[in-house]
Amino acid sequence: MAKRRNFSDAFKAKVALEALRGDKTIQEIAAKYQVHPNQVSTWKRQAVEGMADVFARGGKSEGPTEAEVKELHAKIGRLSVENDLYEAVSVNRVAKHHHPQSASANTL
Repeated sequence: MAKRRNFSDAFKAKVALEALRGDKTIQEIAAKYQVHPNQVSTWKRQAVEGMADVFARGGKSEGPTEAEVKELHAKIGRLSVENDLYEAVSVNRVAKHHHPQSASANTL
């Protein structure tokens, strides 16, 4: 049994866009990219169906980009380290300035 191939979203978009242009037949595009003609037709249909969403969002993507996510993760890491350091310094300060008196017969 043949292993299924996984195609990137960018590859699917490229093939679908070429099919939407109409310069070549579905069969020619399928042969060029070594995929089944039904697959090209499916990606073309999905592209057409998804176009309304692009305009509904104003051309913006739904979520943050991968670069934005990496940047935010890095910032979270830095802030976490700063917070841990702040807490450690605060605990040490309190411990240095807090001198509990021992219980003696006079204070009881």
